[in-house]
Amino acid sequence: MQLEENLVNLSLAGLKKDDELAEFVHRVVEGKELDRMDYLRLMQGLSLESLTTVARQVRNRDYAKNKTVTFSKKVFAPVITYCRDRCRYCGYRRDPGDSGAWVMKPSEVKALALKGAKAGCTELLIMSGERPDYFKEVRHILRGMGFSSFMEYIVNLCESALEAGILPHSNIGIASRKEMAELKKCNPSIGLMLENISERLTMPGGPHDEAPSKNPKIRTKTIETAGELKIPFTTGILIGIGETKLEVIDSLLYIKQVHKKYGHIQEIIIQNFRAKKGTPMESHPEPTLEYMMRTIAIARIILGSGFNIQAPPNLALKEYPNYLDAGINDWGGVSPITLDYVNPEAPWPMLRELREKCTIKGYQLKQRLPVYPEYIKHKRDYIHANVLPYVDALADELGYAKVM
Repeated sequence: MQLEENLVNLSLAGLKKDDELAEFVHRVVEGKELDRMDYLRLMQGLSLESLTTVARQVRNRDYAKNKTVTFSKKVFAPVITYCRDRCRYCGYRRDPGDSGAWVMKPSEVKALALKGAKAGCTELLIMSGERPDYFKEVRHILRGMGFSSFMEYIVNLCESALEAGILPHSNIGIASRKEMAELKKCNPSIGLMLENISERLTMPGGPHDEAPSKNPKIRTKTIETAGELKIPFTTGILIGIGETKLEVIDSLLYIKQVHKKYGHIQEIIIQNFRAKKGTPMESHPEPTLEYMMRTIAIARIILGSGFNIQAPPNLALKEYPNYLDAGINDWGGVSPITLDYVNPEAPWPMLRELREKCTIKGYQLKQRLPVYPEYIKHKRDYIHANVLPYVDALADELGYAKVM
């Protein structure tokens, strides 16, 4: 990028060429990397307007992201609510005997898949608690359904979804290499939130102190195994649970590093904590809009124009259009027929409203599949041969969803 263009970018960011942060901005807009402390100085030192301006400059290097924002039209299938972990903020998990503890029957999931496909949905989000087979009650239920293991049950649901004309996207927690290899055969993509790279959050009194699978060493093992297996992968961070800004930056740098090695991170979610009644963190303050905006912006600055960055619109129903100004290019899964069972108090916006908000901001809203166009068009070897025909049947010539 020429010097004159850099000076224009600095002017847009409200900076003078001798500002102490100007050198960092120069390097960012030229596509160069900074160290973790310099990213922290940018995140904290720039005004919100300046930070988001720089983030937009980075995002807009990619022509498609400059003009288009995407979403996945989905059905949410909360197949198992039992969970071994006890995250202090979670309202989804259940123990045996709790109200709302269930294992969905395959016939129920198939009916939901068919309903979704009929409504034009192209994603069936298969959600489970972490290692529900830890509980003997769950193992007993699965045996009664004819399944010898939790993974056999999940694979059956995924194959059933494909038969129904909808693509499964499994988000079922940590998994072994063998289990993930099985998932690849029936999922075009899978997901697991990193949440945060810091082990500090797993210490006594922290949000993850009773959540063994949230140990970053275990979490990152699953993410890296997915990379070794070449599985298109959705991950992300959860903000507002007691993390520091430097821990946010370290988490983003880890995601960037692992993608550089394996090329499999198709999407990064920046998710804001929402307090749930009846949980240990029900009185914990939720992150402010400014903190969310700063986090999205620094994520875009760190990750660059090539990454897909998503923020869920239903968790900030009035403020979510502002996320476009901070550098996102995707809204994630939006369902016209099911709740967000992780955040049932937060309904998704109507698709017509979402489209209108995007248009006002100057963006075209486009429906995508659960696996991103980059993989459908340019990284087809990341999608298993068993699944590729189902993906191609639903994809248009650019790799987005066919709109019927």
